[in-house]
Amino acid sequence: MLYWAVVCLIIAIIAGVLGFGGIAGTAAGIAKILFFIFLVLLVITLVANAMKGRGP
Repeated sequence: MLYWAVVCLIIAIIAGVLGFGGIAGTAAGIAKILFFIFLVLLVITLVANAMKGRGP
């Protein structure tokens, strides 16, 4: 998931440099959403592992 967030971010940067504002904004929004989903899943995984008694 983090991979796709980075890919969308790179697409947004390239589109922004080339002047495609709408595409850049959409790609940046998708990258932001994917990144926050990744963070939420990471926290859930860390909490679940801590409750089982295993370390990270």
